[in-house]
Amino acid sequence: MATTQQAIIAGGCFWCTEAVFRDVIGVSEVESGYIGGHTADPTYREVCSGSTGHAEAIRVTFDPDVISVAEVFDIFLGTHDPTQLNRQGNDIGTQYRSAFFPLDEVQKAEAEAAIARWNEENAGQRAVTTIEAPTQWYPAEDYHQEYWEGEGQRNPYCLATIPPKLAKLRKSYQAKVKAD
Repeated sequence: MATTQQAIIAGGCFWCTEAVFRDVIGVSEVESGYIGGHTADPTYREVCSGSTGHAEAIRVTFDPDVISVAEVFDIFLGTHDPTQLNRQGNDIGTQYRSAFFPLDEVQKAEAEAAIARWNEENAGQRAVTTIEAPTQWYPAEDYHQEYWEGEGQRNPYCLATIPPKLAKLRKSYQAKVKAD
């Protein structure tokens, strides 16, 4: 049985980030949730208010023999806008920040390297993605899990936001996309 690893990343609305990583080879699970705040057991409404300090994030479970943590981090930076401080598009607030929550020193080093690679490849732009110590992970409510596959297909926000992210994934990381 293959050993899996996990990575926690936040790049705006978790519905969007989750949809991208569900299409990545080697990823066996993507869970939407909240991390980086100071309120125990936050609700979606509380996190959206910006008062809890949490970020909407995803916890990605992956097979490191198929996809490395470096590749996970590169895909993350390449499929959202890491130059926007505390926002993604119309989603504004610290709950939509771009952040890594490395689970060990290796992941922390890989996050630093991924940001450096992104900055080098995107001359003239600078990622504001933070690297934050992981705090308690709180899974989002059930209706947020696998959102794009269900309700998201009828949600105008998702229809405007997720397909361009999936197109970036398919264009820039073609070798890492699951077959349809």
